[in-house]
Amino acid sequence: MFFRKKRRRPDSPELQDAWAALDSSDVPGALRLLRGAAEEAPLAEVALVVERAATAADFTDLAEAASALTGGSREPRPLFRFGYACIERGVPFLAIPALRVALREAPDSLAIMRELVSAYEREGRHREAADELARYEGRFEEWPDRYLLVFNSLMAGDLEAARRHHAPLGDPEDPVWQPTRERQNLMLRRAADAERAGPLDRTDLRGWQYVLGGTVLGTLSPYGFDAGMTGRYAFLQDEEEQCLRGLLRLRALLEATGVRPRSVSLLPDRDSRVLGLAAAEILGLPAEPFAPDREDTVVVAYDLNELAGHEDGPDILVQLRERAPGQVLHEHASCWTDPPVVAADSVTLLHQVVTAPWGAQLRSSAEGGVERGPADDRPEQELAAMIVAASKDPEADTGDGEGPDDSDEVFTAFAATVRDSWLQGSRSALQSSGPVPSSRFA
Repeated sequence: MFFRKKRRRPDSPELQDAWAALDSSDVPGALRLLRGAAEEAPLAEVALVVERAATAADFTDLAEAASALTGGSREPRPLFRFGYACIERGVPFLAIPALRVALREAPDSLAIMRELVSAYEREGRHREAADELARYEGRFEEWPDRYLLVFNSLMAGDLEAARRHHAPLGDPEDPVWQPTRERQNLMLRRAADAERAGPLDRTDLRGWQYVLGGTVLGTLSPYGFDAGMTGRYAFLQDEEEQCLRGLLRLRALLEATGVRPRSVSLLPDRDSRVLGLAAAEILGLPAEPFAPDREDTVVVAYDLNELAGHEDGPDILVQLRERAPGQVLHEHASCWTDPPVVAADSVTLLHQVVTAPWGAQLRSSAEGGVERGPADDRPEQELAAMIVAASKDPEADTGDGEGPDDSDEVFTAFAATVRDSWLQGSRSALQSSGPVPSSRFA
């Protein structure tokens, strides 16, 4: 008679729920539970859960790397291999404990240090990444290590350290790093302008959005500023009035910076076409289909992540990375938890989840619950006319009164202050939400 070997289970209570989720074939649920337990639970038991989850997901590399740690190994090589596989498979939070142990066991290894920094970066833990790099300053290489120290200091909001470490950083010998060098120079130049325009502290969302991506943020959420949102939205059911306010802020931005477009370029997805038609009316410009080489134009997107789902969207996004002369990219609703692959020059608001005014919005059902209503399928011109007619001078929502002054005067002063560094460089995707924290709900 043959007996099947009983699968070993984790002993730690905090990992048993993750194991139970795997019993139900819920790999995403198990990973969510691991996020809260991975840094405190025994590494061998975490590896046990990861091995099972990776096997279920058919991630052979990660399953094998995790299997090598289930016996409690503290050898740097298998620890590094596990950390590397976690980062490659999109779960860098699982890499951090293993790579920390590996670095303690092999403290002279720049390769392990860099992999740990990579995991910190992908988790948005830039302060820890900068601190780790600073420990190796006497031994590391200028490229990429000093560059990464400057970058992570910036992303952590430590301008003084970023400037101090940037000062001795020479031009890279390898030309592959030159675009990166130029982007970092631009970030520091934008920081100098943003400092003159506002406090540039851990609550200055508009200032840091500009430093990190060259984006001028049109509006701040008027709700929950001091309760964890700091100017960003979580779930938003958009309104025509908000669309109009964003377009009026765009118009004020163009006027304050002296940018004089000659047309509005319409992107192919429905939401962007509706907003683009309204923008043409507000700006008093002709609307034309998007062409990548058109100069002196405002390209209007509702949500660049939604554009990515259009059949022509991926190609257009590639074309938008490099700015044609005089081209301005305006995005109305930009996702801050899943940033688009290009950073727009102007953004009305930052959201986590958004529904367009004409989309299938949530409403109360007849039974007293919540349901999604039907989308508004009227022609794009009619929907654009509703935006224009929403109010010729919409009052800003004062919200709960906790946030900073977001008046037209404050916005226009910011735009005028940063005008000389705006619209410079390529539209590189944001790699992090930066030093201004906000609560996440999905």
